Amino acid sequence: MKNATRFYINGAWTEPLSAATLPVINPATEQAFATIAMGTVADAARAITAARAAFPAFSRTSKAYRLELLQKILRLYNERAEEIAQVVSDEMGAPLSFARDAQVWAGRAHLEAAIAALQHFEFEQQRGNTRIIREGIGVVGLITPWNWPLNQITTKVAPALAAGCTMVLKPSEIAPLDGIIFAEIVDAAGVPPGVFNLVNGDGPTVGQALASHPDVDMVSFTGSTRAGIQVAKSAADTVKRVTQELGGKSANIILPDADLRAAVTQGVAACFSNSGQSCDAPTRMLVPKARLEAALQIAKEAAESHTVGDPRAAGIQLGPVVSEAQFNKIQKLIAAGLAEGAPLVTGGPGRPAGLKHGYYARPTVFGPVRPDMTIAREEIFGPVLSIIPYESEQQAIDIANDTVYGLAAYVQSGNPEHARAVGRQLRAGQVQLNYPDWDTMAPFGGYKQSGNGREYADWGIHDFLEIKGVIGFGPAA
Repeated sequence: MKNATRFYINGAWTEPLSAATLPVINPATEQAFATIAMGTVADAARAITAARAAFPAFSRTSKAYRLELLQKILRLYNERAEEIAQVVSDEMGAPLSFARDAQVWAGRAHLEAAIAALQHFEFEQQRGNTRIIREGIGVVGLITPWNWPLNQITTKVAPALAAGCTMVLKPSEIAPLDGIIFAEIVDAAGVPPGVFNLVNGDGPTVGQALASHPDVDMVSFTGSTRAGIQVAKSAADTVKRVTQELGGKSANIILPDADLRAAVTQGVAACFSNSGQSCDAPTRMLVPKARLEAALQIAKEAAESHTVGDPRAAGIQLGPVVSEAQFNKIQKLIAAGLAEGAPLVTGGPGRPAGLKHGYYARPTVFGPVRPDMTIAREEIFGPVLSIIPYESEQQAIDIANDTVYGLAAYVQSGNPEHARAVGRQLRAGQVQLNYPDWDTMAPFGGYKQSGNGREYADWGIHDFLEIKGVIGFGPAA
């Protein structure tokens, strides 16, 4: 990849100001397969300066022009979809079929959703003698994670472009190569110089520079709650807007009137998807106490049906987790579950049998788990499910809400009205009833320590806008 050791600044691939580099590790082999340049504060400042200079002209472009840019980006993205899938599989360990059908598809779906939303978006409206004008907030810093890299790049870049903002993107240094391809796509689409910039680097250096720089008007961050807190603190001195999509510990309430086998089986699959590395994964499964033993047996069968192995091999459902650090964190939390007395249903510490290399975690189920146990409270970010029994519906709701997080929640019921009634009582930014299809037009974001702001479609566009009231504008023509 010719641009891996360069940054995209002011419409050109430029050499970094430092010689610092970082190997990109394939988690399936534990070996480096690429090298990226690591940015400095000065590199970030160059990109911010370019974005600031480009903002006045780009913010005044028409909606039709910005639509055309997004449509070109989508077309070029689709042309390079297979290349992106191959890279994602290598850099984060996703099985190739999952990289194609979920990871790359997510980026496509969000570009399509942003285009559809922009087509119908109204940037101005009249209220009596006042004109309400929505305009781009300015220069935005976009900090994205490694677990769903294309998903998060597109849910930030697309609405920022739609809103008329200019930007600096810092992808995760753990899975950075898909972001470089995306920058090449943006360049080929003819986005004006300075509107989109990319600087690779780590959070404490480039991320901190974006969050604290006075010429950055907004930061959109996706990552851990710990890092999100630091971003907010760094941004506070310049009173910039900060939107955050952070951690989660989502509850999945299986009501007594649900089909238990279907609900548990699908719940295990949803928890383990992407090797458990999703912030909205339903990692706490709440089941009626009277049906606990049956639920544990179904979960054991479902977990043991998941095939773990080489992402390039046929029939593999789960690849490795992304890094040695992530593998070690998962092992530490599995050990905490055992130490606190959580019964192990299946899985456990170490790698699956036959896998001696690669950061492969065993699909693991604990149950019954007490709500106060570490594995029921901390985000594990691996294929680990906690099954928690409840005695009454109100107790299930209370357990579900008893968390510092509030990103997502799930409800399973044979009665749609019953599911809706329970869903209304859950303190989460998104509630999914009976495992619906993913909706890229629905708002996505969290309550409590899961963050603030909303992404996807028109919800994302709104977050990148300021609102101006021009009083005395005159009545509507």
